[in-house]
Amino acid sequence: MTATETAPTTGTFVGTSAKRREDAALLTGRTTWVDNMAPFGTVVMAIVRSPYAHARIKGVNLEAARAAEGVVAVFSGADLAEDWKGSLPCAWAVTEDIKMPPHFPLAIEEARYQGDGVAVVIADSRALAKDAAELVEVDYEPLAAVADLEKALADDAPLVHSDLETNECYVWKLDAGDVQGAIDAADVVVTRRYVQPRLIPNAIEPRAVLAQAGPTDEVTLWSATQVPHILRFALQLVVGIPESKIRVIAPHVGGGFGSKLDVYAEEALAVALARRLGRPVKWTEERAENYVATIHGRDTVHELTFAATKDGKITAVSSEAKCAMGAYLQLVTPGIPLLGAWIYNGPYDIPNYSVTFTGVFTNTTPTDAYRGAGRPEATYVLERTMDALATELGMDPVELRRKNFITEFPAQLASGLTIDSGDYHASLDKLLELLDLDEIRSEQAARREREDVKQIGVGFSTYNEMCGLAPSRILGAIRYAVGGWDSATIRFQPLGSVQVVTGTSPHGQSHETSWAQIVADRLGVGMDDVEVLHGDTAVSQLGMDTYGSRSLAVGGVALWHASEKILDKARTIVSHQLEVAPDDLEFADGAFSVKGSPEKQMSIQAAAFQAHSAHNLPDGMEPGLEATAVYDPPNFSWPAGAHAAVVEVDTETGDTRLIRYVAVDDVGSQVNPMIVEGQVHGGITQGIAAALWEEAVYDEDANLLTTTMTTYLVPTAAELPSFETDRTESSSPMNPLGVKGVGETGTIAAAPAVINAVVDALSHLGVSDIQMPATPERVWRALQEVKS
Repeated sequence: MTATETAPTTGTFVGTSAKRREDAALLTGRTTWVDNMAPFGTVVMAIVRSPYAHARIKGVNLEAARAAEGVVAVFSGADLAEDWKGSLPCAWAVTEDIKMPPHFPLAIEEARYQGDGVAVVIADSRALAKDAAELVEVDYEPLAAVADLEKALADDAPLVHSDLETNECYVWKLDAGDVQGAIDAADVVVTRRYVQPRLIPNAIEPRAVLAQAGPTDEVTLWSATQVPHILRFALQLVVGIPESKIRVIAPHVGGGFGSKLDVYAEEALAVALARRLGRPVKWTEERAENYVATIHGRDTVHELTFAATKDGKITAVSSEAKCAMGAYLQLVTPGIPLLGAWIYNGPYDIPNYSVTFTGVFTNTTPTDAYRGAGRPEATYVLERTMDALATELGMDPVELRRKNFITEFPAQLASGLTIDSGDYHASLDKLLELLDLDEIRSEQAARREREDVKQIGVGFSTYNEMCGLAPSRILGAIRYAVGGWDSATIRFQPLGSVQVVTGTSPHGQSHETSWAQIVADRLGVGMDDVEVLHGDTAVSQLGMDTYGSRSLAVGGVALWHASEKILDKARTIVSHQLEVAPDDLEFADGAFSVKGSPEKQMSIQAAAFQAHSAHNLPDGMEPGLEATAVYDPPNFSWPAGAHAAVVEVDTETGDTRLIRYVAVDDVGSQVNPMIVEGQVHGGITQGIAAALWEEAVYDEDANLLTTTMTTYLVPTAAELPSFETDRTESSSPMNPLGVKGVGETGTIAAAPAVINAVVDALSHLGVSDIQMPATPERVWRALQEVKS
């Protein structure tokens, strides 16, 4: 689907592909990135990082660095220990007995992963700071390290935190029904093991921070963050400044994919050092530094079991997963697996359900949210095992999926949640219309008969996801420290323009465009009359920020409710001035008119002026036309869809090429189809990347080997086909916009579709599994194994 509709200058905006208002600044270089900012007196920070994955810090000699040209100050971890009022926070203590070791911005006694900060240099320029950082002498005593999460659980494994006496962080379980009874009674039981590689998020803009302290202990922090409101709250815990004294600004932010949903050491360091030195302190991450200092994603080992009848009805699912935490717990590290905990049934009706997660410390960069966060992991093992079960039963994998689809909504899941709406058959039907499966199977059969070197395969992934990270009551029940609500304020200016203040914090999601569409539609004004403000805690004081496909389904709906409050007050003003009952007024095209007497009317802009002049308001009404709504959803958001990949595999070299990718998604009602299309394309690309190219690799000593884009392979457009996409729509009944999330759908669906296609291409040769990423070497080795 190509979104080519254009938005009208007046009338209905929601549902049209209005041009992104964000693009003009991006294309003409009128953006504000943290690294471009330099208040008077700014100094630059460089971090000295451990080259060892695990080492005792016996001493730190700072003298040569302090004497270097342009150096303002140099500190070790011990020097700054008194600055910290608390550890860097973890907001998700998933169990009562979880092990949560302290994590301070600089290591003091031990470095626990390669890249762990041990000292900081502040100088007049970045170059001088980097040069001086090389002069810091750290006396390290190397210690045994472990990178492999399964080896980390062995009795004789090196301990990441020796005081914990184990590398096991937690064990979390969810059981429903009688899983063992269903397995015992099953005609067929299929168990498969899957390794999902560690991934590096690679946002186009690395992280950057700039802190400036004021004369009365107030601090302003500019950060390339997804979570300015959460960051403000967390900084109080770390540096001890009241929230009222902290202002966090997220200016233009160049992507995040979850990696900027965090509270990092460098943010706390910049604030502490700005207060110590009385000068603005800036730090910008370099790409190589990003690979070790910014969180990673995934790194899990799953064993998944299906119990089924001989005709293909799945009666139970059981998953046991070991999940790498890395060396420390970042903001939501232990909770990431739980974000998939309720969807190991996917779009299928499975009555008996069990999942177990074991969090594991390793001497590696901490893991945390990466696009999809827990749900790609769940969907991957589920959809791969669907194909394995189909093979075991001798069934078509598409028909097996159909046989198990949930068909009645709302649907109560065995895991305990409720899916509000969906039509899984409709998405799959449309996918098959676009795909022409018969033609693909015909070509596949011909190549197999000819024994061609290059074979083709097709793979499917029918998925759903829970996203939006709300409602707050459920988050509290699963021990998440903050809520799932969000806020929006709409303010009419005296002459009729509209200011929107949102608690979401976009970094590529186009909120300035979409939010203007919602408000312009609801209030009957032009999009150009709507200004959207975000990302500054002094402007938007209430908010829970942007992550987990929550912005539209939570923040956008808050905006709708604020619009309703505006309309209610304006209606009261108009009814008073026109001397009619409020119920006698109808609102359309930006004006209130009297039913039966349409000539008697007042525009909403005129009502706004009357509200500000306050010359003739109803008794007791406050002047001004402004409203705030805080919205806490009653349920998660439940997008779904059906994806298919077609690959060509060279059986002599293992080279795998993706030749088609078809995706049909149900994301509820669409505010801007063009923006939805962009989100889907980006998500698919990252899912494909995990399937075919991306993997962070550590050696036995926990040294990261994939330290640049020459070894950690990030795809470009040249490696990808043009995606074929479409939508079905089952609007959510849980919110007045009917919307669902979209930002993570492609990432969740794509990886299993691609790997299923690779295995399908080689199944006639005896290949039944290939670990991600399906590199030429891995594919070639799989072929050699079945030949031997």
